[in-house]
Amino acid sequence: MKVLPFTIPVPHDHSIIVQEEVMPHFYTYLHRHAEIQITWIQKGDGTLLAGNNMHVFREGEIYMIGANLPHLFKSDPVYFQPDSDREVRAVTIFFNPSGKLAALFNLPEMKAIKAFLAQNQSGFKLPDVIYPDIANRIETIQNTAGAAQLYGFIELLNVISGYNDLPPLSAGSYAFSMTDPEGMRIASVYNYIMQNYSSALTLEDVAMQAHLTPTAFCRYFKKHTRYTLVNFINKIRVNEACKMLVNGSAKSIATIAYSCGFNSITNFNYVFKSITGVSPRDYVNSYSSAVE
Repeated sequence: MKVLPFTIPVPHDHSIIVQEEVMPHFYTYLHRHAEIQITWIQKGDGTLLAGNNMHVFREGEIYMIGANLPHLFKSDPVYFQPDSDREVRAVTIFFNPSGKLAALFNLPEMKAIKAFLAQNQSGFKLPDVIYPDIANRIETIQNTAGAAQLYGFIELLNVISGYNDLPPLSAGSYAFSMTDPEGMRIASVYNYIMQNYSSALTLEDVAMQAHLTPTAFCRYFKKHTRYTLVNFINKIRVNEACKMLVNGSAKSIATIAYSCGFNSITNFNYVFKSITGVSPRDYVNSYSSAVE
């Protein structure tokens, strides 16, 4: 897996592009592009890899991903099984404030929206409370054309930009300083860990994916991800455990702990709470209360 520089094909008679996807699973390559994207996950779940961070994503969530931010909506392994009948659905709006829309974003009336986008270059997940409104607006944009579509798009950005203190998807300036060779190397490491997180991973095995000695790899990995290897692996394992805890795919917390690569339930409980702030049991209870 490598970071692929994408060019989104925008038709000559459009300033934005609306793309609907219905597939067995999400696109499998870490990639980036000059366009900002707003993605509404209508169906599907998995792990969102964005820059140097990862997040569990679920059906019904909406994300804004900044320009040139390496990202990947990674579907869960069950989607890739030979007998799987699962599918994913998503609607994405791509736009480039520095491209065809530059004149629009340079208008005085767009100053606040332009500033909002500049302040949130690492992207964010939209608050769940505004999901119905934003989903409806995206659907309207998808089903209109011409001036009506552009008007709906500006209204959408105006609503989104009214929200402050949105947690970024990726920390710091990592996404914007990474070169393509660095991105390809880090991506190969990400892919290896995400494919083998349930096994006993060694520093030597992971370092080999980056063609570095273990000592050099530790320095390299911390510099480019701001995580130690152990912390990164633990975060992936806890992300996977969170999904299993709420979807009922395992009968017990202990079963989930071992299937995600932890060698003891005590260690799992400790790591889980250090990352999420709550115990596995409390996590399940809070999720159950939220969906009732």
